[in-house]
Amino acid sequence: MTSQRKAYYYAFMAIAFWSTIGSAFKLSLRYLDPPVLLLFSTIVACIVLFILLLAKGKLKLLRKMSSTEILMSALMGMLNPYLYYLVLLRAYDILPAQEAGTLNYIWPLLLVLLSIPLLKQKISTWSIAAVFISFLGILLISTHGSLMSPHFTSLPGVLLAIGSAVLWALYWIINMKDKREAVSKLFLNFCFGLLYIFITIAATKHFWIPPWTGIAGAAYIGMFEMGFTFVLWLNALKFSETTARVSNLIYLSPFISLIIIHFAVGETILPSTIAGLALIVAGILMQQYVKK
Repeated sequence: MTSQRKAYYYAFMAIAFWSTIGSAFKLSLRYLDPPVLLLFSTIVACIVLFILLLAKGKLKLLRKMSSTEILMSALMGMLNPYLYYLVLLRAYDILPAQEAGTLNYIWPLLLVLLSIPLLKQKISTWSIAAVFISFLGILLISTHGSLMSPHFTSLPGVLLAIGSAVLWALYWIINMKDKREAVSKLFLNFCFGLLYIFITIAATKHFWIPPWTGIAGAAYIGMFEMGFTFVLWLNALKFSETTARVSNLIYLSPFISLIIIHFAVGETILPSTIAGLALIVAGILMQQYVKK
């Protein structure tokens, strides 16, 4: 198997798993509330990442981290998994999965906007146009296509979904400046995130032993949203001749996700959701083209 074929193999495996996560969130939230679901998912993710580090002989990298790097992980763990998933899961709890998942997908555009004040980057006219196109997509999805007479399933839910995208964009801005080995820093980030979740649940005394169906859903999310799939994607990027050959494939994921949501969750996928998602992806691709 050629290097590029390996890259496509890993990329399509990662996309397949990530495409199921919206359905997994929605189904798991039938049995668990967001904090408890995040607790069990993060425990599983930490176990998966620890096993990966052990298998690759990279546990020693944890001992070599400086106090500054550990503090960096404490900050990043606050953003992801703690705040990001708490906000995102709450959005999924309120909104239909097709709305929450699609609105969360605007984070690449928010990354561009946040890079202006945080990284002192300039934005071109074409970039502004790309943001505007994606913004129209957000309006289509959140208003169910009724732009002239807006109707929201839940305005707080829409704001939570967009807020989760802001948190994810902030996380990646910080992550771009962190040059540590990817899996080891992700493991440490998740360990801090797990600590924050434990503190939150202990402070609110909000815990119960969930049914096995809820635990199974949390385990699936921990393995294939937070842990194992991340490494598949890293391998896809590593084996690909150019990053662009596999990176644009990720835009298949939200469309496949809508199909799975329809059959697994039972939601009727609205035409406005498909049209809005197409506009969001068009804006993202347009922004990437402008950068090149």
